[in-house]
Amino acid sequence: MSSWHAARTVVRATGLGCRRAQSVGMGVRNHRLLLLRHGETAWSTLGRHTGGTEVELTDTGRTQAELAGQLLGELELDDPIVICSPRRRTLDTAKLAGLTVNEVTGLLAEWDYGSYEGLTTPQIRESEPDWLVWTHGCPAGESVAQVNDRADSAVALALEHMSSRDVLFVSHGHFSRAVITRWVQLPLAEGSRFAMPTASIGICGFEHGVRQLAVLGLTGHPQPIAAG
Repeated sequence: MSSWHAARTVVRATGLGCRRAQSVGMGVRNHRLLLLRHGETAWSTLGRHTGGTEVELTDTGRTQAELAGQLLGELELDDPIVICSPRRRTLDTAKLAGLTVNEVTGLLAEWDYGSYEGLTTPQIRESEPDWLVWTHGCPAGESVAQVNDRADSAVALALEHMSSRDVLFVSHGHFSRAVITRWVQLPLAEGSRFAMPTASIGICGFEHGVRQLAVLGLTGHPQPIAAG
């Protein structure tokens, strides 16, 4: 059974968020922010940090993107504006999902990994044993504070459009998780608690005026549970 079928019964029943959202209009509260991560790449399968490097989707990634498009079609989006990272893997994912991209912006680009571009976490930890991108950032790349600010700007952009329509971001693993974390108004370090598999969908919205994470990890393909 795909995670979509396992999760669709809780699409509007589960939530996360403990702080009262800033005052927002009813139009905003009636719309959603959706985040779609790009499909699988050769680097993503190896756990290599992929920021600005242009890496093509694998055949599996292309299929994942097509399945994501089918799921999005079932979610009955309200006149969605589609905003996409400029990386080829996100643009190709959007195209394969059947989406019309309205805006391409570096605001949704992946974390700039700087000196850690292309490396895996075990490789990085050979010289920095406790390293996590969420707490340490990346030398010659983006700091935690910089990504926090960029995620806040992405949330503000979404809220601007949500007064009249749904919003769909086509982005990347770490940055999508950063946006989700800031949507529910948690410190960016808490982003490590949210998983975002390739070509998966997260849905953010409101419940009684409180920002919530309604769904995470929605896909049209089986997703193995990562070992602890």
